[in-house]
Amino acid sequence: MTTSFSELSLAEPLARAVAEMGYEHMTPIQAQAIPVVLQGRDVMGAAQTGTGKTAAFSLPLLQRLLKHENASTSPARHPVRALVLLPTRELADQVAQQIKLYAKYTNMRSAVVFGGMDMKPQTLELKKGVEVLVATPGRLLDHIEAKNAVLNQVEYVVLDEADRMLDIGFLPDLQRILSYLPKQRTTLLFSATFSPEIKRLAGSYLQDPVTIEVARSNATASTVEQHFYSLKEDDKRRALHQVLRQRGITQAFVFVNSKLGCARLARSLEREGLKTAALHGDKSQDERLKALAAFKAGEVDLLVCTDVAARGLDIKDVPAVFNFDIPFNAEDYVHRIGRTGRAGASGLAVSFVGADSRNDGRLAADIEKLIGKKMELEALEFEEDRPRGRINDGRRMYREGEEGGDRRPRREPRSDGRAPSAAPSRAPSASRDPFFDRPYEAGTAAEAPAWESAARTTAAPRGISANIKSKRKVAALFKAQPAPVPAPAPAASPALQPEAEPQT
Repeated sequence: MTTSFSELSLAEPLARAVAEMGYEHMTPIQAQAIPVVLQGRDVMGAAQTGTGKTAAFSLPLLQRLLKHENASTSPARHPVRALVLLPTRELADQVAQQIKLYAKYTNMRSAVVFGGMDMKPQTLELKKGVEVLVATPGRLLDHIEAKNAVLNQVEYVVLDEADRMLDIGFLPDLQRILSYLPKQRTTLLFSATFSPEIKRLAGSYLQDPVTIEVARSNATASTVEQHFYSLKEDDKRRALHQVLRQRGITQAFVFVNSKLGCARLARSLEREGLKTAALHGDKSQDERLKALAAFKAGEVDLLVCTDVAARGLDIKDVPAVFNFDIPFNAEDYVHRIGRTGRAGASGLAVSFVGADSRNDGRLAADIEKLIGKKMELEALEFEEDRPRGRINDGRRMYREGEEGGDRRPRREPRSDGRAPSAAPSRAPSASRDPFFDRPYEAGTAAEAPAWESAARTTAAPRGISANIKSKRKVAALFKAQPAPVPAPAPAASPALQPEAEPQT
């Protein structure tokens, strides 16, 4: 079996790009899938997330499309010949960047289209002509209906993370898109997990596929250390801080189940001194891309996110993943913890199971059944709160780290060894104004102002019942000023008087 990229019969431009990217040895999915795709066979590939599936379908796909390579500027010479469909915008952008790097020394053009962005720049790029089109299903249908994308010459179609596309309801969109493609084509389906629905989809659209499974279906990476801690809901943030501190973790994904919970947790962690960014579906695409870029650059410690970031995102050297909420779908657990321990590296996956939640216990049991591994619930012992100095706010001395709602004055120990006494009360300073030294006197009922009492004495106009209260009058702060009288115009000078017309 081929284990080195140098042993593949890749074209020189592709081999040079692969060498520049530092690829030396192929992963198991690459070693098995690349030769099959080079033969033009349909593939149904299952592999753990983070094992290099993008290169497994991109490199042989580009190799077979090199026969159409040309330097012409005419869009007609660059029709769409390969279509890659992905479930999320971030994953589509990531795959498109990888394909551009692989094809940098060729004349092959590639583009990416996804929602949340203006269609005009995407339309201009499509009008120039592209051989490889990476897209999310919804936005691709928009371009098809606008006649910006023509797919009648597609030779290869890739369905990546196919199970996720089915989970979020993309099956009708996939069926519509596949109806626009030629019947004679090569179809590649890749996913980290296989379900009966995926197998039915493969049976409908793949022709005699080669099934490649490099690991047991729905298995988690052996390099990821997994822990399940039983905690109360209010202790989860405290436990997160403790694990980060004890393990010396500098960066991590923190997954929650809802958009609102994601935003709230990110704000709380930010107030507690951690550089945090939120990533969820209600964020604009520009905000989502900026959050990912900041996390990749190391400017953000924690990326708090929903399952929109659970699939396929390849960020190297992320040491840990925290499941702040247990996922509703057990398969999402496999994808979540796949963000760490990528490409053979070690990683840590910590899940917080609500001790007072029956639902969390049931979801944890579903995960155990899926991955085929018994996960013992552990009890996390919190460290003792240790004083870390004192903070003086000008009035009292407080222990640093005390809860804001229970700030008690610190009492210094006595030199004779006895218990400290209460702090002596300070005598109130003398008031400069004798008014403030007078005892409180209850005032009498406020009398109505003179202008209002005068208004009450006036008789109600005829024709109006006495039971109807008139509108309450409010004292005017400023009296209306009379309008200024315009000054008379100055008389014209005799020299400027118009001459009288002579009478005839």
